Amino acid sequence: MTSLALAQGQIEIKQFVRTRESLVFTLVFPAIILLIFGAIFSGDINGISFKQYFAAGMIASGLMSSGFQNLAIMIPIERDRGVLKRFRSTPMPKWVYFAGKIIQVGAIGFLATVILLVIGLFYGLNPPSSAEKWFTLVWVWFLGLTACTLLGIAFSAAARTGRSGPAVVTPIALILQFISGVFFPFTELPHWMQQIAAIFPLKWMCQGMRAAFLPDAFAASEPAGSFELGKVALILGAWCVVGLIASLRFFRWTTRRDG
Repeated sequence: MTSLALAQGQIEIKQFVRTRESLVFTLVFPAIILLIFGAIFSGDINGISFKQYFAAGMIASGLMSSGFQNLAIMIPIERDRGVLKRFRSTPMPKWVYFAGKIIQVGAIGFLATVILLVIGLFYGLNPPSSAEKWFTLVWVWFLGLTACTLLGIAFSAAARTGRSGPAVVTPIALILQFISGVFFPFTELPHWMQQIAAIFPLKWMCQGMRAAFLPDAFAASEPAGSFELGKVALILGAWCVVGLIASLRFFRWTTRRDG
């Protein structure tokens, strides 16, 4: 079982590297945004450089790109090309396909995090300063990427064709970035916008990443006056469950025209 999953994972990683859409939306675009916005923005938020704040949020956003955007765009392309239909007709267990996707997302998510962290260090973002903060980084990374992966698998059913995938997925990802405290300080957003963002996982991923990378004193600048790590874990865990249920319910092996 392990060898099958690893073999499929290697195939998925090779296909990812060879697909320009994947590279652009998952790795290149977040890195370019961080470079450009980091060079433009200045000032600080309660003693913390906004560039540091922005870099922490972009690392969370990179996980969303690696999981949600990556799968929600690429799976419809594979479905359109008949890849999923052929895979389902082989003796290969269906779970192997999903295991390969999970391995690919994990590898790409790790690479995206490293790239964005290196760029963030250039802008003054400090690595986690204690073992506790490293642990926070690990579990926020794991829960956030898991939730985004499952939601990406489920949302792949929304695109009617492979070409429509980016048009369907990208606006949603951008809106979530704008309202979740990636591009702007979360507390400066309208209250109603904060309430909407709090429904979705990206807001909590950003908050968890700030807890890992920013000083403890910055917790007072959060809406609740603390990083609320218990609530972060609870909500991200809940989204993992929601994503799993939605994946089982909505994932499609064939296009709508094939039935």
